[in-house]
Amino acid sequence: MASISHSEKGGDIPHTPSLPPKSSYFNPISPFTDVYDRFNQWRTDLGLPHPGTVENLQKEVKATHLTNYIFDGARADLTKSLSANPLFQVTHSFALGSQTMPSSYNFGAIFANQSIFLQGGVDHDGNVNARLNQGWSEKNVTKVQAQFSSQASQNMIQLEHDYAGQDFSINAKAINPWPADLTGIYVGSYLQSFTKNIALGVETLLQRPSPDMAELTTSYLAKYTSNEKNWIATAQIQPQGAVQATYWQKLSEKVEVAADLQLVATPSRRDALATLGAKYDLRLATFRAQVDSTGKVAALLEQRFTPAFAFLVSGEIDHFKNAAKVGVGVMIESTTLTPEEMGMPPQV
Repeated sequence: MASISHSEKGGDIPHTPSLPPKSSYFNPISPFTDVYDRFNQWRTDLGLPHPGTVENLQKEVKATHLTNYIFDGARADLTKSLSANPLFQVTHSFALGSQTMPSSYNFGAIFANQSIFLQGGVDHDGNVNARLNQGWSEKNVTKVQAQFSSQASQNMIQLEHDYAGQDFSINAKAINPWPADLTGIYVGSYLQSFTKNIALGVETLLQRPSPDMAELTTSYLAKYTSNEKNWIATAQIQPQGAVQATYWQKLSEKVEVAADLQLVATPSRRDALATLGAKYDLRLATFRAQVDSTGKVAALLEQRFTPAFAFLVSGEIDHFKNAAKVGVGVMIESTTLTPEEMGMPPQV
């Protein structure tokens, strides 16, 4: 006869005591994990906004002022879109008659999808520039920029990585790095939100032109954003004696104003520059105007007659030097895509 086990005789199943549930705030490997988890939970409960990046600290001011838009002479940009998803377009750019820049031709191409952005260009002298942005996740982006020229002094490569936390951002950048002796330019920045309106940060620049030479400079940053996000004030201070303060305000849906003040007070130099600018958006046009403390008054009008054709007129008067510059340009966009491919309603 087969033997009967003790458990079968009694009909009772042995009881195994259950382990207490592990606390989400305790890691037996390291006691510091408990403090770290509680700190992260506390930061999450605060609901602090993302402060943006140090590179874009003055983004709204730069978009309002004319510094990145003003030109003189004649220019034409001809763009053709070959694909919408992924984005692929080519551009032919012509510039001539400028008082500050020689006449030039540039061919450029852009390719982009959800994780990669590629941009490249070559001019009539054979100078090549390229840019790559690789998004590994929503928080991590790696950027590479390169420039190659027949003149060795103008060759450049820049490696950069951005990390966007819940309420902070970190950026690390290396310009022309050489691993053998660690020469090059290295930049690191950190921007942290402390309240819903205030963000503070620091940026450090290390220059090593040779192994036996190094120069370290540090800037301190501050940013204040209103509750309605309709005005932003920033400040950047260098202990060596340089200060930059900006202010941007959106007066209405169509009008934006911005001010920029730069002060330099060092033993060898004392200088100041104040700039005021405004941008007005019309239905099919954008008008920018700017005046600064050096006596320069500038304006730019971008008029779009159709979505694919724009006409530009720019001008600048330097009252102190009794000089003036005028520029005209056109931007023409064409595409081989159908209205359905561009996301437009089908033509009946």
